[in-house]
Amino acid sequence: MTTEALPMSRPAFGRRQVHSVAACYFVASFAALGLPPYFTEILPELGDRTARWAGVLYVVPTVFSAIAAPLWGRLADRFGRKRLLLRAQLGLAVSFLLAGWSDSLTMFTAALVLQGILGGTFAASNGYLGAALEGPHLSKALTLMQGSARAALVFAPIVVGTLSPWMSPHRQYALLALLPLAAALLLAALPEPSETGETEATGATGATEQDEPAAVDIAPVAALRRLYALEFAFVFSTVISFPYLISLVEERLPGASAALSGLLFALPHLFYLVTAMAVHRAISPRPRHGIALGFALIALGLAGHGVADTLPALVAVRLLLGAGLTLGMVGLSVLAADCARGRAPGGMFGSLEFFSKAGAVAAGVTAAVGSARFGPAAPVLIGGGIAALSVFATLLPPRPRTRWSH
Repeated sequence: MTTEALPMSRPAFGRRQVHSVAACYFVASFAALGLPPYFTEILPELGDRTARWAGVLYVVPTVFSAIAAPLWGRLADRFGRKRLLLRAQLGLAVSFLLAGWSDSLTMFTAALVLQGILGGTFAASNGYLGAALEGPHLSKALTLMQGSARAALVFAPIVVGTLSPWMSPHRQYALLALLPLAAALLLAALPEPSETGETEATGATGATEQDEPAAVDIAPVAALRRLYALEFAFVFSTVISFPYLISLVEERLPGASAALSGLLFALPHLFYLVTAMAVHRAISPRPRHGIALGFALIALGLAGHGVADTLPALVAVRLLLGAGLTLGMVGLSVLAADCARGRAPGGMFGSLEFFSKAGAVAAGVTAAVGSARFGPAAPVLIGGGIAALSVFATLLPPRPRTRWSH
């Protein structure tokens, strides 16, 4: 069969489409990532004068997103990834509007619950990309998606703070609901990915018959379970340092400005934005080595947080953590792309999101308990210990098997 005789049943899916999905996730994440740091300002307006529920409400969307993600992923495989991605963006818009116009703590909590249940844009975006791409192209797209998340985490709180003199963070929820609506309009113009992914677009030059069986390398179930375990451990060991980092900086650098504390918080994420694609090129042939090195650097970086007591030392350990964060995230993206080959991407990425959110929730609870009992250095030391143990979990991966299908 010649290349010209191959069916061309779906529109081309290239760099422009991938960048559009990443951009849509970035703008839709502004309220979800930029407003929770301002809960201590929002809750007094709703009757919680001391903002004592801020810590609990911070993880409410994460908990319900973890619960709902696998279901939405399976529904995407059944009814269409683009349709469910649009649903996620519109779900965020509805929940943000409800949060922005809520006039009680109960209504605001309900909006955060709906944000978790109806959102899930990250898993939906990855499932959409997983149906359109495969192999290195998919892992590169997943790396870009993580870059969108890092960028939103860095810049969204800055934008919210800049707007605060003119509009309270509470009411900004309603304003920022326009962003997922705009993302939905842009996504509506993108194609529905095919069931067979990138191979259909590139063709299988050299095939003799359309119905000839094709060998599909599918990672064994054990590899998928290892991916889920590594995702949980990675998110736990990195996120555990987030909630109490500002307190740690204030303890080690008395009189440090809020801007300096914010910059130290952002350094690992900025490191990812600058180096992620170069790291992808370097470790994509050997992702498990990259993940193992990433865990080792995270362990060293978090241990360094326990003793760093000067600004240069804190900058150094934050950059060390950033290097580990980048290696781990990129390596996990490559492993996820390998595991997605031949599988229904919606269900797989929905399950992966469950373990990611579960790791974040476990990290938040552990950080709160550890900090209250042993001080602000406890979370980083706990996370460092988990990262050190996780280095060995990347060794001796199971051998992939080959499955024949039409």
